[in-house]
Amino acid sequence: MPRTRQELEQIERQNLAPYAQFSGDSRGRKYAEAPPEWRTEYQRDRDRVIHSRAFRRLEYKTQVFLNGTGDHLRTRLTHTIEVAAITRNITRALKLNEDLAETIALAHDLGHSPFGHKGETVLNKLMKRHGGFEHNRHSLRIVEELEQKYPRFPGLNLSWEVREGLVKHYTAYDHPSKRRGFNAKSSSLEAQVANLADEITYYSHDLDDGLDSGLLDERLLNRDVRIWRHAARTVAKEYGALPDEGRRYFIVRCIIDMQVKDVVVTTEKKITEAGVNSVDDVRLQAKPLVAYSPARRELNMELREYLYKNLYYNPVVHEPNLRAVRMLEDLFKYYLKNVNQIGEHARKRVRQVGRERAICDYLAGMTDRYAMQEHARIFGPTA
Repeated sequence: MPRTRQELEQIERQNLAPYAQFSGDSRGRKYAEAPPEWRTEYQRDRDRVIHSRAFRRLEYKTQVFLNGTGDHLRTRLTHTIEVAAITRNITRALKLNEDLAETIALAHDLGHSPFGHKGETVLNKLMKRHGGFEHNRHSLRIVEELEQKYPRFPGLNLSWEVREGLVKHYTAYDHPSKRRGFNAKSSSLEAQVANLADEITYYSHDLDDGLDSGLLDERLLNRDVRIWRHAARTVAKEYGALPDEGRRYFIVRCIIDMQVKDVVVTTEKKITEAGVNSVDDVRLQAKPLVAYSPARRELNMELREYLYKNLYYNPVVHEPNLRAVRMLEDLFKYYLKNVNQIGEHARKRVRQVGRERAICDYLAGMTDRYAMQEHARIFGPTA
Protein backbone atom coordinates (compact mmCIF):
# COMPACT_ATOMS: atom_id res chain seq x y z
CA MET A 1 0.00 0.00 0.00
CA PRO A 2 1.32 3.52 -0.80
CA ARG A 3 2.18 5.79 2.09
CA THR A 4 -0.63 8.29 2.63
CA ARG A 5 -0.47 11.95 3.56
CA GLN A 6 -1.75 11.10 7.04
CA GLU A 7 1.10 8.62 7.53
CA LEU A 8 3.64 11.20 6.34
CA GLU A 9 2.21 13.73 8.79
CA GLN A 10 2.50 11.19 11.59
CA ILE A 11 6.14 10.52 10.69
CA GLU A 12 6.79 14.27 11.00
CA ARG A 13 5.27 14.32 14.50
CA GLN A 14 7.38 11.35 15.54
CA ASN A 15 10.69 12.57 14.15
CA LEU A 16 10.74 16.38 14.16
CA ALA A 17 11.43 18.74 17.05
CA PRO A 18 8.38 20.20 18.85
CA TYR A 19 9.21 23.67 17.49
CA ALA A 20 9.25 22.49 13.87
CA GLN A 21 6.41 23.53 11.57
CA PHE A 22 4.30 20.40 11.05
CA SER A 23 2.53 20.16 7.71
CA GLY A 24 -0.61 18.90 9.43
CA ASP A 25 -0.79 22.20 11.35
CA SER A 26 -0.59 24.44 8.27
CA ARG A 27 -2.78 27.53 8.31
CA GLY A 28 -3.91 26.44 4.87
CA ARG A 29 -4.26 28.13 1.51
CA LYS A 30 -6.12 31.20 0.33
CA TYR A 31 -8.31 29.07 -1.92
CA ALA A 32 -9.64 25.83 -0.46
CA GLU A 33 -8.44 22.62 -2.12
CA ALA A 34 -8.81 18.94 -1.36
CA PRO A 35 -5.64 17.80 0.47
CA PRO A 36 -3.10 15.72 -1.45
CA GLU A 37 -3.31 11.93 -1.17
CA TRP A 38 0.32 10.85 -1.05
CA ARG A 39 2.12 14.10 -0.34
CA THR A 40 2.14 16.53 2.55
CA GLU A 41 0.93 20.07 1.96
CA TYR A 42 4.52 21.34 1.77
CA GLN A 43 5.54 18.62 -0.68
CA ARG A 44 2.70 19.78 -2.92
CA ASP A 45 3.99 23.35 -2.58
CA ARG A 46 7.50 22.29 -3.55
CA ASP A 47 6.27 20.54 -6.68
CA ARG A 48 4.20 23.57 -7.70
CA VAL A 49 7.23 25.84 -7.40
CA ILE A 50 9.43 23.51 -9.46
CA HIS A 51 6.80 23.26 -12.21
CA SER A 52 6.24 27.01 -12.42
CA ARG A 53 7.37 29.09 -15.39
CA ALA A 54 9.09 31.56 -13.07
CA PHE A 55 11.30 28.77 -11.72
CA ARG A 56 12.36 27.66 -15.20
CA ARG A 57 13.23 31.23 -16.18
CA LEU A 58 15.83 31.39 -13.40
CA GLU A 59 18.14 29.37 -15.67
CA TYR A 60 18.70 32.46 -17.81
CA LYS A 61 18.92 35.11 -15.10
CA THR A 62 22.16 36.60 -13.76
CA GLN A 63 23.58 35.64 -10.39
CA VAL A 64 26.81 37.71 -10.38
CA PHE A 65 28.22 37.33 -13.88
CA LEU A 66 25.99 38.37 -16.78
CA ASN A 67 24.15 35.30 -18.01
CA GLY A 68 26.01 33.56 -20.82
CA THR A 69 29.44 34.84 -19.72
CA GLY A 70 30.72 31.35 -18.95
CA ASP A 71 29.35 27.80 -19.03
CA HIS A 72 30.51 26.97 -15.49
CA LEU A 73 29.44 30.20 -13.77
CA ARG A 74 26.36 30.20 -11.57
CA THR A 75 22.99 31.35 -12.78
CA ARG A 76 20.05 32.32 -10.60
CA LEU A 77 18.76 28.74 -11.01
CA THR A 78 21.94 26.93 -9.97
CA HIS A 79 22.22 29.33 -7.03
CA THR A 80 18.66 28.43 -6.00
CA ILE A 81 19.35 24.69 -6.19
CA GLU A 82 22.47 25.11 -4.04
CA VAL A 83 20.49 27.13 -1.48
CA ALA A 84 17.90 24.34 -1.32
CA ALA A 85 20.59 21.70 -0.74
CA ILE A 86 22.21 23.60 2.13
CA THR A 87 18.78 24.39 3.55
CA ARG A 88 17.90 20.69 3.71
CA ASN A 89 21.24 19.91 5.35
CA ILE A 90 20.70 22.41 8.18
CA THR A 91 17.01 21.64 8.74
CA ARG A 92 17.71 17.92 8.88
CA ALA A 93 20.38 18.45 11.53
CA LEU A 94 18.02 20.63 13.59
CA LYS A 95 15.06 18.21 13.18
CA LEU A 96 12.98 20.81 11.36
CA ASN A 97 10.63 20.35 8.41
CA GLU A 98 12.85 19.82 5.38
CA ASP A 99 9.99 20.02 2.86
CA LEU A 100 8.83 23.44 4.04
CA ALA A 101 12.36 24.86 4.24
CA GLU A 102 13.31 23.48 0.82
CA THR A 103 10.18 24.96 -0.76
CA ILE A 104 10.95 28.42 0.63
CA ALA A 105 14.52 28.09 -0.64
CA LEU A 106 13.37 27.06 -4.12
CA ALA A 107 10.89 29.94 -4.29
CA HIS A 108 12.96 32.70 -2.68
CA ASP A 109 14.26 34.17 -5.96
CA LEU A 110 11.25 33.56 -8.23
CA GLY A 111 10.66 37.30 -8.35
CA HIS A 112 14.19 38.32 -9.19
CA SER A 113 14.59 40.67 -12.12
CA PRO A 114 17.00 40.07 -15.01
CA PHE A 115 20.59 41.27 -14.51
CA GLY A 116 20.80 40.44 -10.80
CA HIS A 117 20.64 42.98 -7.99
CA LYS A 118 21.51 45.83 -10.34
CA GLY A 119 18.40 45.02 -12.36
CA GLU A 120 16.36 45.09 -9.16
CA THR A 121 17.85 48.48 -8.24
CA VAL A 122 16.95 50.08 -11.57
CA LEU A 123 13.38 48.72 -11.52
CA ASN A 124 12.94 50.07 -7.99
CA LYS A 125 14.18 53.48 -9.20
CA LEU A 126 11.84 53.46 -12.20
CA MET A 127 8.90 52.48 -9.96
CA LYS A 128 9.70 54.96 -7.18
CA ARG A 129 6.41 56.84 -7.60
CA HIS A 130 4.40 53.66 -8.16
CA GLY A 131 5.18 51.47 -5.16
CA GLY A 132 8.79 50.55 -5.95
CA PHE A 133 10.13 47.11 -6.79
CA GLU A 134 11.58 44.58 -4.35
CA HIS A 135 12.13 41.02 -5.49
CA ASN A 136 10.92 39.29 -2.32
CA ARG A 137 7.61 41.11 -2.59
CA HIS A 138 7.52 40.26 -6.30
CA SER A 139 8.17 36.58 -5.54
CA LEU A 140 5.02 36.66 -3.44
CA ARG A 141 3.06 38.35 -6.23
CA ILE A 142 4.20 35.65 -8.65
CA VAL A 143 2.94 32.80 -6.47
CA GLU A 144 -0.25 34.67 -5.51
CA GLU A 145 -1.22 36.35 -8.80
CA LEU A 146 1.03 36.15 -11.83
CA GLU A 147 1.46 32.44 -12.49
CA GLN A 148 -1.58 31.26 -14.43
CA LYS A 149 -1.64 27.46 -14.36
CA TYR A 150 -4.71 26.40 -12.44
CA PRO A 151 -8.36 26.77 -13.48
CA ARG A 152 -9.83 27.65 -10.06
CA PHE A 153 -7.42 30.24 -8.68
CA PRO A 154 -4.67 32.68 -9.70
CA GLY A 155 -1.06 31.99 -8.78
CA LEU A 156 0.11 28.73 -7.22
CA ASN A 157 -2.10 28.87 -4.10
CA LEU A 158 0.80 27.96 -1.83
CA SER A 159 0.40 27.37 1.87
CA TRP A 160 0.51 30.28 4.32
CA GLU A 161 3.83 29.10 5.79
CA VAL A 162 5.64 29.15 2.43
CA ARG A 163 4.30 32.61 1.64
CA GLU A 164 5.36 33.80 5.09
CA GLY A 165 8.89 32.61 4.32
CA LEU A 166 8.94 34.65 1.09
CA VAL A 167 7.63 37.79 2.81
CA LYS A 168 10.23 37.56 5.55
CA HIS A 169 13.23 36.50 3.46
CA TYR A 170 16.05 38.64 4.85
CA THR A 171 19.78 38.58 4.07
CA ALA A 172 22.57 41.12 3.76
CA TYR A 173 21.25 41.83 0.23
CA ASP A 174 17.52 41.45 0.83
CA HIS A 175 15.45 43.76 3.03
CA PRO A 176 11.78 42.83 2.66
CA SER A 177 8.96 45.25 3.26
CA LYS A 178 6.15 44.42 5.68
CA ARG A 179 3.06 42.66 4.38
CA ARG A 180 -0.36 42.52 6.00
CA GLY A 181 -1.27 39.04 7.24
CA PHE A 182 2.31 38.13 8.18
CA ASN A 183 2.78 40.20 11.31
CA ALA A 184 4.56 37.78 13.65
CA LYS A 185 7.84 39.07 15.08
CA SER A 186 9.75 36.14 13.60
CA SER A 187 9.09 33.57 10.89
CA SER A 188 9.29 29.81 11.31
CA LEU A 189 12.70 28.28 11.94
CA GLU A 190 12.44 26.68 8.50
CA ALA A 191 12.14 30.12 6.88
CA GLN A 192 15.04 31.39 8.99
CA VAL A 193 17.21 28.50 7.81
CA ALA A 194 16.42 29.31 4.17
CA ASN A 195 17.52 32.90 4.84
CA LEU A 196 20.91 31.90 6.20
CA ALA A 197 21.43 29.13 3.65
CA ASP A 198 21.05 31.78 0.94
CA GLU A 199 23.85 33.78 2.53
CA ILE A 200 26.12 30.74 2.98
CA THR A 201 25.56 29.80 -0.65
CA TYR A 202 26.36 33.11 -2.27
CA TYR A 203 29.49 33.64 -0.16
CA SER A 204 30.85 30.28 -1.24
CA HIS A 205 29.83 30.19 -4.89
CA ASP A 206 30.88 33.80 -5.48
CA LEU A 207 34.35 32.82 -4.27
CA ASP A 208 34.29 29.80 -6.59
CA ASP A 209 33.08 31.78 -9.61
CA GLY A 210 35.50 34.61 -8.89
CA LEU A 211 38.42 32.19 -8.94
CA ASP A 212 37.09 30.35 -11.99
CA SER A 213 36.83 33.62 -13.90
CA GLY A 214 40.33 34.71 -12.88
CA LEU A 215 39.07 37.84 -11.12
CA LEU A 216 40.05 36.56 -7.67
CA ASP A 217 43.58 35.45 -6.82
CA GLU A 218 44.06 32.53 -4.45
CA ARG A 219 47.31 33.96 -3.11
CA LEU A 220 45.60 37.23 -2.19
CA LEU A 221 42.71 35.36 -0.58
CA ASN A 222 45.22 33.49 1.56
CA ARG A 223 46.76 36.79 2.55
CA ASP A 224 43.67 38.93 3.11
CA VAL A 225 40.68 36.72 4.00
CA ARG A 226 40.84 34.79 7.25
CA ILE A 227 37.98 32.42 6.44
CA TRP A 228 39.76 31.34 3.25
CA ARG A 229 43.12 31.01 4.98
CA HIS A 230 41.69 28.81 7.73
CA ALA A 231 39.95 26.52 5.23
CA ALA A 232 43.04 26.33 3.01
CA ARG A 233 45.17 25.21 5.96
CA THR A 234 42.60 22.59 6.91
CA VAL A 235 42.53 21.18 3.37
CA ALA A 236 46.35 21.17 3.07
CA LYS A 237 46.66 19.36 6.40
CA GLU A 238 44.16 16.67 5.42
CA TYR A 239 44.97 16.14 1.73
CA GLY A 240 48.44 17.58 1.14
CA ALA A 241 49.21 19.12 -2.24
CA LEU A 242 46.29 19.05 -4.68
CA PRO A 243 45.86 20.23 -8.28
CA ASP A 244 44.52 23.79 -8.52
CA GLU A 245 40.91 22.93 -9.38
CA GLY A 246 40.61 20.19 -6.78
CA ARG A 247 42.25 22.33 -4.08
CA ARG A 248 39.93 25.27 -4.69
CA TYR A 249 36.89 23.02 -4.73
CA PHE A 250 37.81 21.45 -1.40
CA ILE A 251 38.58 24.82 0.17
CA VAL A 252 35.16 26.17 -0.84
CA ARG A 253 33.54 22.96 0.39
CA CYS A 254 35.40 23.32 3.68
CA ILE A 255 34.12 26.89 4.05
CA ILE A 256 30.55 25.69 3.52
CA ASP A 257 31.00 22.87 6.03
CA MET A 258 32.36 25.31 8.64
CA GLN A 259 29.46 27.69 8.03
CA VAL A 260 26.85 24.94 8.32
CA LYS A 261 28.39 23.51 11.48
CA ASP A 262 28.56 26.95 13.08
CA VAL A 263 24.89 27.68 12.25
CA VAL A 264 23.68 24.32 13.56
CA VAL A 265 25.62 24.57 16.84
CA THR A 266 24.78 28.24 17.43
CA THR A 267 21.11 27.78 16.57
CA GLU A 268 20.69 24.73 18.81
CA LYS A 269 22.13 26.76 21.68
CA LYS A 270 19.84 29.72 20.98
CA ILE A 271 16.76 27.48 20.79
CA THR A 272 17.62 25.94 24.15
CA GLU A 273 18.25 29.33 25.77
CA ALA A 274 14.97 30.74 24.39
CA GLY A 275 13.02 27.79 25.79
CA VAL A 276 10.75 27.52 22.75
CA ASN A 277 8.49 24.46 22.62
CA SER A 278 6.35 25.17 19.57
CA VAL A 279 6.38 27.05 16.29
CA ASP A 280 4.11 29.66 17.90
CA ASP A 281 6.81 30.26 20.54
CA VAL A 282 9.31 30.74 17.72
CA ARG A 283 7.16 33.42 16.06
CA LEU A 284 7.01 35.38 19.31
CA GLN A 285 10.80 35.78 19.44
CA ALA A 286 12.01 39.34 18.91
CA LYS A 287 15.07 38.18 16.95
CA PRO A 288 15.78 35.16 14.74
CA LEU A 289 17.07 32.03 16.45
CA VAL A 290 18.86 30.69 13.38
CA ALA A 291 22.17 32.53 13.37
CA TYR A 292 25.94 32.47 13.11
CA SER A 293 28.12 32.80 16.16
CA PRO A 294 29.52 36.34 16.64
CA ALA A 295 32.98 35.15 15.59
CA ARG A 296 31.66 33.57 12.37
CA ARG A 297 29.57 36.66 11.60
CA GLU A 298 32.71 38.82 11.86
CA LEU A 299 34.58 36.54 9.46
CA ASN A 300 31.68 36.63 7.01
CA MET A 301 31.55 40.41 7.07
CA GLU A 302 35.26 40.49 6.27
CA LEU A 303 34.66 38.14 3.32
CA ARG A 304 31.66 40.17 2.12
CA GLU A 305 33.68 43.40 2.09
CA TYR A 306 36.47 41.67 0.18
CA LEU A 307 34.03 40.35 -2.45
CA TYR A 308 32.48 43.78 -2.93
CA LYS A 309 35.85 45.40 -3.43
CA ASN A 310 37.45 42.73 -5.60
CA LEU A 311 34.60 40.99 -7.42
CA TYR A 312 31.21 42.73 -7.48
CA TYR A 313 32.68 46.11 -8.41
CA ASN A 314 35.40 44.72 -10.63
CA PRO A 315 34.93 46.41 -14.03
CA VAL A 316 34.71 43.00 -15.75
CA VAL A 317 31.56 42.24 -13.72
CA HIS A 318 30.25 45.71 -12.98
CA GLU A 319 30.37 47.43 -16.38
CA PRO A 320 28.55 44.76 -18.46
CA ASN A 321 25.85 44.64 -15.77
CA LEU A 322 25.52 48.45 -15.85
CA ARG A 323 25.15 48.37 -19.64
CA ALA A 324 22.59 45.61 -19.31
CA VAL A 325 20.43 47.42 -16.77
CA ARG A 326 20.38 50.49 -19.01
CA MET A 327 18.50 48.21 -21.39
CA LEU A 328 15.78 47.86 -18.73
CA GLU A 329 15.51 51.66 -18.52
CA ASP A 330 15.23 51.92 -22.30
CA LEU A 331 12.60 49.17 -22.46
CA PHE A 332 10.56 50.63 -19.59
CA LYS A 333 10.38 54.06 -21.22
CA TYR A 334 9.58 52.53 -24.62
CA TYR A 335 6.76 50.38 -23.26
CA LEU A 336 5.25 53.38 -21.44
CA LYS A 337 4.70 54.94 -24.88
CA ASN A 338 3.94 51.63 -26.60
CA VAL A 339 2.09 49.55 -24.02
CA ASN A 340 0.60 47.40 -26.79
CA GLN A 341 4.11 45.94 -27.23
CA ILE A 342 4.19 44.11 -23.89
CA GLY A 343 3.00 40.51 -23.59
CA GLU A 344 -0.68 39.60 -23.82
CA HIS A 345 -1.01 38.59 -20.16
CA ALA A 346 0.70 41.82 -19.04
CA ARG A 347 -1.56 43.92 -21.29
CA LYS A 348 -4.65 42.39 -19.71
CA ARG A 349 -3.43 43.52 -16.29
CA VAL A 350 -2.97 47.19 -17.18
CA ARG A 351 -6.50 48.14 -16.12
CA GLN A 352 -6.19 46.14 -12.92
CA VAL A 353 -2.78 47.30 -11.63
CA GLY A 354 -1.89 50.32 -13.80
CA ARG A 355 0.39 50.72 -16.79
CA GLU A 356 3.64 51.15 -14.84
CA ARG A 357 3.14 48.08 -12.62
CA ALA A 358 2.10 45.91 -15.56
CA ILE A 359 5.22 46.96 -17.47
CA CYS A 360 7.43 46.42 -14.40
CA ASP A 361 5.99 42.92 -13.91
CA TYR A 362 6.64 42.17 -17.58
CA LEU A 363 10.26 43.34 -17.36
CA ALA A 364 10.89 41.54 -14.07
CA GLY A 365 9.75 38.28 -15.63
CA MET A 366 12.20 38.54 -18.52
CA THR A 367 15.33 36.45 -18.66
CA ASP A 368 18.59 38.25 -19.37
CA ARG A 369 18.74 36.99 -22.93
CA TYR A 370 15.12 37.86 -23.72
CA ALA A 371 15.61 41.40 -22.40
CA MET A 372 18.66 41.79 -24.63
CA GLN A 373 16.80 40.32 -27.63
CA GLU A 374 13.87 42.70 -27.08
CA HIS A 375 16.23 45.65 -26.80
CA ALA A 376 17.97 44.66 -30.03
CA ARG A 377 14.61 44.20 -31.79
CA ILE A 378 13.35 47.64 -30.74
CA PHE A 379 16.50 49.75 -30.78
CA GLY A 380 18.74 47.80 -33.13
CA PRO A 381 21.53 45.27 -32.41
CA THR A 382 24.22 47.94 -31.93
CA ALA A 383 22.26 50.08 -29.44
